[in-house]
Amino acid sequence: MADYDLVIKQGTIIDGLRTPRFVGDIGIQDGRIARIGSIPAGDGERVIDAQGLIVAPGVVDLHTHYDAQVFWDPYCTISAWHGVTSVVIGNCGFGLAPVAPEARDRAMLTLSRNEAISLESMQEGLPRPWPWESFPEFLDAVEATPKGVNMLSYVGLAPVMTYVMGLEAAKNRPATSDEKTEMAAILDDAMAAGACGWSTQWSGENGVQLDYDGTPMVTDTMAEEDLYIFAEVLGKRGEGFIQLTGDGGKGKAEARRVQERIAEISGRPVIYNVLALGVDQHGQATGDHNEVMQWMDDANARGRRIFGQAVTVPLGYQFTMEDWNLFDTSPIWREATVGTLTEKAAKLRDPERRQAMREEYDAGQHRGAPFAGTIAQLTVEGVNEQELDRFEGLTVAEIAEQESKHVVDAMLDVVGDRLDTTFVTPWQPIDMKEMKRVANSPFALPGTSDGGAHTKFLTLGTYPTYYLATLVRDNEIMDLEQAHWRLSAYPALAAGFRDRGWLREGAPADIIVYDLDRLEVLPRETVHDMPAGSWRRIQRSAGYEWVLVNGEVTFANGECTSATPGKLLRHGVAS
Repeated sequence: MADYDLVIKQGTIIDGLRTPRFVGDIGIQDGRIARIGSIPAGDGERVIDAQGLIVAPGVVDLHTHYDAQVFWDPYCTISAWHGVTSVVIGNCGFGLAPVAPEARDRAMLTLSRNEAISLESMQEGLPRPWPWESFPEFLDAVEATPKGVNMLSYVGLAPVMTYVMGLEAAKNRPATSDEKTEMAAILDDAMAAGACGWSTQWSGENGVQLDYDGTPMVTDTMAEEDLYIFAEVLGKRGEGFIQLTGDGGKGKAEARRVQERIAEISGRPVIYNVLALGVDQHGQATGDHNEVMQWMDDANARGRRIFGQAVTVPLGYQFTMEDWNLFDTSPIWREATVGTLTEKAAKLRDPERRQAMREEYDAGQHRGAPFAGTIAQLTVEGVNEQELDRFEGLTVAEIAEQESKHVVDAMLDVVGDRLDTTFVTPWQPIDMKEMKRVANSPFALPGTSDGGAHTKFLTLGTYPTYYLATLVRDNEIMDLEQAHWRLSAYPALAAGFRDRGWLREGAPADIIVYDLDRLEVLPRETVHDMPAGSWRRIQRSAGYEWVLVNGEVTFANGECTSATPGKLLRHGVAS
């Protein structure tokens, strides 16, 4: 009888703890790393020949929105295609629990716009009826669902506030004393059940991720003192961490004061979104990254544990006006893109709205930066109406010149009656010198994949592959030892993982085995693989030979094995 279920032989081991790389073997038994050293091949029931390959811990992705997708896609793709073995859901304050039965449709409508998750896919792909109302019941449902990755979940503040206060009250006033007590109790119960902390989007009235009707999200306008109530819960428990996006419409100085106060009251880590070179994943200006890094350094020196979730991939968007919501910081565009397809098409043709859009554009007031500067640079990638064929491959500026039109009219006249013309933004180039500074910032955590959200616009779940192949291999921004610590052990530490994110004896065997020379992000594709026939944009990878989750191979040579060994991680460990 073999000593080990699986032996990985002669790989170059990078353990995620910044230990210098070495060649060795790993013996896996009962889902855990039983031995690292020299192991005879005959001691393994199965053997993986990893000679010439890198053996490293699976990637930990702290910023995803797979809350719904996990119920129909156990592997939470595209993340699992890029070496991710653990994900955190419930980011930005959004989620599916607690939700009263009569509020389920409204909850899905919200997610269909603010995170651009297909409403039809949620309606068909989520369990019917939902086997949860409370957050602990939601965790039970996630645990019972087959998974190809491990999963933690924040408690999103939006559903908690809506559940207790009611939707309209939560959007328009601070919580009462009784409501604060009830919401704190819900969070406390959720933490006791295994939540990893809480999250919120706090963006003020003109954020970029709004409710389906164009109004602010519940948390966007929440009272500052209400944030501290939730921080106190974690402080009393002495566990958990916090993810916070936005500035409450108060500006960066006030926002930083609030974030530090949250860190002080809770005594827990705060994940600040985002640290980026100029713009975030939604195309919104983020300010001077050097200033953000200095603030994080200073805050940590003051005892406020604040990390920056870093955007480490180039940004570029493919979109149609049928689903696009990332112009929502502009009230004019927001109003015109809310409603049914027919309503949106009519509003985008309306002369008065067009005039307002032209004036806003000419005045440089379109707050959806960088789009204000790139509307003219949008390229028409594809059209579905024959009379628009001649515009394919042209920029909006070229169309405007050719047709003697304002750029706003040139764009909207090519949108088509079905709003299904595909536009492509210019890719935002990366200054590698500055990216090296960001990636090596003491408190920077790579990620911000937004996995499961904006699937018709973005494919940021490629970040681990881009990080390793382009940033590390091709541009040498750091060595692989540092890179795998950043991708795995460091985010695991921030998230309160207790036994994974690294390779050492006794740890769960979440492992990637890859060929560094072959590692690459493959081109974007459009696939119809979501429930109800909904489509999404994806990018696969090349170079990952094996991916193991809890000791079982989930992907071999890029092909899914159909194994679902992923676990719900309560309190940072598998239950």
